[in-house]
Amino acid sequence: MSTSVAVLGTGIMGSGMAKNLAKAGFEVTAWNRHREKAEPLAEAGVKIAGDLKEAVAAADVVVTMLFDADAVEGVMGEALPAMREDAVWVQSSTVGLPGVARLAERARHQGIAFVDAPVLGTRQPAEEGTLLVLAGCPEDLRERVQPVFDAIGSKTVWVGELPGDGHKLKLVANSWVLSIVGATAQAIDLTKRLGLDPKLFLDTISGGVTDCAYAQLKGKAMIAGEFPPAFPLSGAAKDAELIVDAMDFAGTRSALMEALAAQFRDAIDGGHGSEDMASVIAAFDAGGQDRASR
Repeated sequence: MSTSVAVLGTGIMGSGMAKNLAKAGFEVTAWNRHREKAEPLAEAGVKIAGDLKEAVAAADVVVTMLFDADAVEGVMGEALPAMREDAVWVQSSTVGLPGVARLAERARHQGIAFVDAPVLGTRQPAEEGTLLVLAGCPEDLRERVQPVFDAIGSKTVWVGELPGDGHKLKLVANSWVLSIVGATAQAIDLTKRLGLDPKLFLDTISGGVTDCAYAQLKGKAMIAGEFPPAFPLSGAAKDAELIVDAMDFAGTRSALMEALAAQFRDAIDGGHGSEDMASVIAAFDAGGQDRASR
């Protein structure tokens, strides 16, 4: 079992992952570009590194949980040469198919083992250690990283042996999650505009075959107009664009996801980027519709 883990990126997801790794008995070092965001993790027994190379130098496993491929590549460009030759890089940021290919090539060039392991879940699952890990790597690496995955997640799905295999399933799953959020926002907004209490919509589908916990959770936030970020709208917009790219690569029509991505962008333009993705409902106002039609 690996005993030393470096977590690079301590935002909503990375901080929860670092805490659960420490709770599971790993020696955890955390690094964040803005150190003050990582410092609260010290209370959970996590060592806070001010220097990136220092953070990864002794780690058996290095986990990246950053915003996008450019952020990961920038950080790992400095970190990879400082890693031990026998270390494993677990790449959990959602970076898209071209992004994961680029990062895997960087790892190969440096001689570092690479595991493509994006996760499904938001703030609460990250804090509770119940994320779903979608992993792609050679079979001989699985035993080395499974204890890490057990600490941060409730289930690991071994998708395949190639870099990008985990990401393919992540993008498919995210296409469904983002569609639920967008469709729920549309229904809540339409209910209001037709002069009905939007709670009637959630009550009507409750317990039926069309109901799901995520629609209820995000729908209630939309009705309340309260959007503390479990997963920020900016991240949802980024992922929607990555899904469009994957659909183009796969040769399927992306019109539905493109429309959803436009709604996310409109809500971001309205100042909601740092709020939870449920704030996409703001894009259904008249101004948002006008922007989307241009």
